[in-house]
Amino acid sequence: MLEPVLERIFYNALVSVASLQLASPSKTMKQTWPAPERNKQPILEVLERVLPARATVLEIASGSGQHAAFFAAQHPGWTWQPSDVDDLASIAAWVAQAQLPNLRAPLRIDVLASDWGVHAVDAMFCANMIHIAPWACCVGLLEGAGRLLPPGGRLVLYGPFSIGNVHTSASNAEFDLSLKARDPRWGVRDCDAVVAQARTVNLRFVERVPMPANNQCVVFER
Repeated sequence: MLEPVLERIFYNALVSVASLQLASPSKTMKQTWPAPERNKQPILEVLERVLPARATVLEIASGSGQHAAFFAAQHPGWTWQPSDVDDLASIAAWVAQAQLPNLRAPLRIDVLASDWGVHAVDAMFCANMIHIAPWACCVGLLEGAGRLLPPGGRLVLYGPFSIGNVHTSASNAEFDLSLKARDPRWGVRDCDAVVAQARTVNLRFVERVPMPANNQCVVFER
């Protein structure tokens, strides 16, 4: 098994490649990434505890689409709306294969836009996005949640975080350096900074849940 820092580098390299390539016939095949396969069950257990039994859930930065297909299949009470900023082919392929009534076709959403073209969602989920994007994307994500979520609606973030500007593991510190070497605007985000930013758009911090491989789930509520 790869060390956590190496597997994260591999996973996020796939994300970068997918976001840069133009759509083509070869992109119509669904992609299967190792990280979502490993983390989908632990994330599901958190989501089932913190989200309503019945909800329309908007997923931001759905990536390959594996999470969307798995969560919708495991929890029929959720209507799952996947999205991404660029290439939607893999997500669409997972949706087509799943043939689930509660799994919608993917939307193209740029978190920096002031209007996402989405209305009436009950909850939001975003995994492994804010550390491989500029800080402005984290701000945009939180602002979008502040606009879209109803009172009591929850946003769940998943990924690596530092706590009080201290990394939770040596591998996360190495991972942070590798991200900044690729793009100085990227990096493992500090949970306290994200919580403070969320507060500016009326999102209340609910809890932080330690996850496998030195990741965290961070839960907010409007």
